[in-house]
Amino acid sequence: MSVTNIIDGESVDGSGALFTLVDPANGLEIGGYSSAAATEVDLAFAAAHRAFQGWKRTTPAVRQSLLLALADAIDANVEELLAFEVAETGKPPALTRDLEIRRAADQLRFFAGLGRAPQGLAQTEYIEGFSSVIRREPVGVIAQVTPWNYPFMMTIWKIAPALAAGNTVVLKPAETTPSSTVFLARLAAGILPAGVFNVVVGGRETGRLLSEHSSADMVAITGSVRAGAEVMSAASRTITRVHLELGGKAPAIVFADADLDLAAAGIASAAFFNSGQDCTAATRVIVESSVADTFLAKLKAFTATLRTGGPSEADAFHGPLNSAAQAERVQAVLGRLPAHITVETGARFFGPGYFLEPTILSGARQDDEVVQSELFAPVLTIQEFDTESEAVELANGVDLALASSLWTRNHGRATQLAGELDFGTVWLNCHQVIPAEMPHGGYKTSGLGKDLSLYGYEDYTRIKHVMSAHSR
Repeated sequence: MSVTNIIDGESVDGSGALFTLVDPANGLEIGGYSSAAATEVDLAFAAAHRAFQGWKRTTPAVRQSLLLALADAIDANVEELLAFEVAETGKPPALTRDLEIRRAADQLRFFAGLGRAPQGLAQTEYIEGFSSVIRREPVGVIAQVTPWNYPFMMTIWKIAPALAAGNTVVLKPAETTPSSTVFLARLAAGILPAGVFNVVVGGRETGRLLSEHSSADMVAITGSVRAGAEVMSAASRTITRVHLELGGKAPAIVFADADLDLAAAGIASAAFFNSGQDCTAATRVIVESSVADTFLAKLKAFTATLRTGGPSEADAFHGPLNSAAQAERVQAVLGRLPAHITVETGARFFGPGYFLEPTILSGARQDDEVVQSELFAPVLTIQEFDTESEAVELANGVDLALASSLWTRNHGRATQLAGELDFGTVWLNCHQVIPAEMPHGGYKTSGLGKDLSLYGYEDYTRIKHVMSAHSR
């Protein structure tokens, strides 16, 4: 399949810069494409604007039926979608099929139904002689940018609530992983009205054209803090709405009374799944000093069972880093580790491709780069604490505040500290469990707004109050 823009339901070649696609499992070139330039981006927004005039007037039931049909099309084309996803990410096929492609179809079905049950105040008379009603309306044309860590699933996270609410979309997938999104848009072209879902391909320049476009009524991205800041800056000039999911640095606090075997398995899995390229990945273990050595031994033992390998290796738990640039960035950070940090396991890159073994670093201090910065890699740091307040202070002492976990058998402690942890999600005795019905989004530099859930749907709506006088 050739990678092209999908605009108004049709394939449109780009006129911008050329991009090469590389299989990160072996470093070999597997294709290329021309990115969307201003001409194609303008065409996409014009198509989305035309389509919005009709799409916003469709009933929730009609939108639901079409989105359910798209979900069925995903299920019917799982293997083709999987092939594109694996080729550009190097992920294990079995895990990707069930945990990403099929799960994304389920998430689409969730939003398809949710659009039929908008929430709001009941119509009544709040002032005598006047009736009030709340209208929940679509925002308009949404510019969306998705990341390379979960190319297909993140596309569904973005388009499902937007389309269910009656918006139209212009979406740009990550430059290294566009194919599954382009294939989805081709499936959608046979189901949704032309122009409702448009895809433009390219890199940072194409993304800038989207986020700064005068026809964008809202800009929604999943990406880096830098990218989010640029979007906010551009949006401030036109007071455009933004929805930003910008990453995390999730702590996992382990108390001495926790089930240490459960904690070791849960944290290691959440740290190294998808090569740690997940904004909710466990990246910082904060463990009570009295059990630190015991827990570290258990953590290393479980980590040793997690195999790093390519898509052809059936027992691989995680694959490579996404690109040469990502591998070089992580290698540079590990290359400048301070002397007080001990490499307990991992920190070994190997090829062909961009593989990094699961890495555990002990002796980390709060101001270390590996503690403060999101690496997006299978790297886990260990810090120790003696008191509850110290544990909370260490956990909250980073700028990113997306997700966290707390491991203890003490229900009262768990309940209290869940309120003190400054993160959008707090998992208790688990980590990285994300149902479609619950919100995903953080605080501070992790961004604004929620993905998934009723809250994610509402982010793509605007509220209008309509008041009627009773007098004739």
